[in-house]
Amino acid sequence: MIGRTQRENIEKKLFKGKAIVLTGARQTGKTTLIKSMLDDQKKVIHLNCDEPVVRETLTDANLSDLKRVVGKNKIVFIDEAQRIENIGLTLKIIIDNIDDVQLIVTGSSSLDLANEINEPLTGRKWEYQLYPISWSEFVEFRGYIGAKSELEQRLLYGMYPDVISNSGEEYDVLIELSDSYLYKDLLAFNGIRKPDLLEKLLQALALQVGSEVSYNELAKLLQIDKNTVARYIDLLEKTYVIFSIPSFSKNMRKEIRKGKKIYFYDSGVRNAIISNFNPLELRVDKGALWENFLLSERLKFLSYSKSRAKMHFWRTTDQREIDYVETDAGSVRAWEMKWNPKSKKKQLASFEKEYDSKIETVTPENFESFLGL
Repeated sequence: MIGRTQRENIEKKLFKGKAIVLTGARQTGKTTLIKSMLDDQKKVIHLNCDEPVVRETLTDANLSDLKRVVGKNKIVFIDEAQRIENIGLTLKIIIDNIDDVQLIVTGSSSLDLANEINEPLTGRKWEYQLYPISWSEFVEFRGYIGAKSELEQRLLYGMYPDVISNSGEEYDVLIELSDSYLYKDLLAFNGIRKPDLLEKLLQALALQVGSEVSYNELAKLLQIDKNTVARYIDLLEKTYVIFSIPSFSKNMRKEIRKGKKIYFYDSGVRNAIISNFNPLELRVDKGALWENFLLSERLKFLSYSKSRAKMHFWRTTDQREIDYVETDAGSVRAWEMKWNPKSKKKQLASFEKEYDSKIETVTPENFESFLGL
């Protein structure tokens, strides 16, 4: 089993009087992680909300019903909680009225779960996210040399646990995983009426990784209105398919003050969307792929280390650009992502002077430090 960084973070909060809520995309290992944590615990009940009888029992349940469900158990594990209507009120009843019970809740979509639990569980929960396997977790699993030797494979096939665990069958596993997980939560949401449009939007975003995204251009390409593009992208972010980073600006007159880049949480999913698993030497998008991999891994590192740093990119109206800028408590750091260590470095003295920040270059030779190793 691949060890997960979040396990230690979650275990520290057990029996502290609050619910533990773990969210993340499907197939990232949420259920496996919680089950492994609870192996040595006694008096545990696991309620899988994919089962109709569980959904029926927990929907709008009253205190008497919930006491019967909990029984003498001390840990109540509610899996795929987003399937339960009004789950937030159900959880609040348990926390407020059943003493000495640890609630652990997982959800694969924040479409409904966040709205359902935020108000009822204000001050009553610890929240965590679980992503596909991080590079540090992969190094711990494979060893430094083994992990480094698989770097290209990870850029091509990504970091999902099931993909990593099925060496030689990555393509089949990933295609099945992406086809089911990309759409399952989204198509169940009544805001999605055109699955083919969603697929075309994902393909367009996959081909624009590393570039600033224009909603107007996407709307023209897909022949829909700009608001529909914005709504679909918002849903894709809430179901952990993509994430966005905004532009950074502070002082310089020519800086772009509005704009965003969009990346995929997993490079394997991105490649599956465009059906391209060619080796890197045959690809024209290896720079974008490297950038996507690094920024998704940086996001995991910042999240798991509870950093408050903010992710940005930087661009000016005269097309000068820095791939990644990070701000934290007033400090500014900047990086360029280069798959080829011999690539010519950008000379952006104006940025370095304005923000007192030397631009660093991240390559396959030194990327571990960028990921906190």
